Amino acid sequence: MQAPVSVIIPTHNRCASVCLAIDSVLAQTLAPTQVIVVDDGSSDDTCAVIRQRFPRVELIQQQNHGVSHARNRAIEIASSDWVAFLDSDDLWFENKLQVQMHHINAHPEYSLCHCDEHWIRNGKRVNPMNKHQKRGGYIFEHCLPLCAISPSATLIHKKLFDEIGVFDESLPACEDYDLWLRICAKHPVLYVDQALLAKTGGHEDQLSRKHWGMDRFRLQALAKLLRSQTLTDEQSTLATQTFKHKYGIVLNGAIKRGNTSFVQELEMHYAELAQ
Repeated sequence: MQAPVSVIIPTHNRCASVCLAIDSVLAQTLAPTQVIVVDDGSSDDTCAVIRQRFPRVELIQQQNHGVSHARNRAIEIASSDWVAFLDSDDLWFENKLQVQMHHINAHPEYSLCHCDEHWIRNGKRVNPMNKHQKRGGYIFEHCLPLCAISPSATLIHKKLFDEIGVFDESLPACEDYDLWLRICAKHPVLYVDQALLAKTGGHEDQLSRKHWGMDRFRLQALAKLLRSQTLTDEQSTLATQTFKHKYGIVLNGAIKRGNTSFVQELEMHYAELAQ
């Protein structure tokens, strides 16, 4: 049997780990109908290895445009009703799709499903802090402080992208935070309280290590959402409170570092929202 799911795996210079990720997809007890790997300008032998080892995988090669562009390009050619994302350094457990599709079939009113996960840091399992607790239902408020949903844990009905839009390619990081805010402002999410993947971390090429001050990208996402005037009054109040809190943190950090140009940039772009 197959699940009506297109799996999208973006990757950049992670030949060994992306092969393990693909293996975890191909080992699913309920197989997806399509597996798309987008190589985002790798300089290693990722593409050659994938072509040799996984001839049935749809491989897209492109110049390095970032993870959002890579995912968006794959969304365009995804042929299934449901889309699943898998980061190239994460691994699905073999029953991931089967368990999630079972819950989706039992609750067809949901268009986004996510699940719990095991965290692996530097090869060892660690327990996430309470602020990372996963939830279901209307979780917009819980999506404001930080990313409350892991891309590798999701199944998303493709119609949501037509309604909400895709990943914001202007964001070098926190692009998932931005998407979950836009979705969760309008829709409840289905949560499977079962760990169905291993989410790894601690390696040097993570975006959180590549970019300093991740809250500056969250400010960009929050500002865009507030200016869209699509939120309810309650949501707007909560989002404004979060924006002002993060703005203060980022501004004070820039002042302490003596980064005058960034202080001026913050004030120029966000002064009216920070008042």
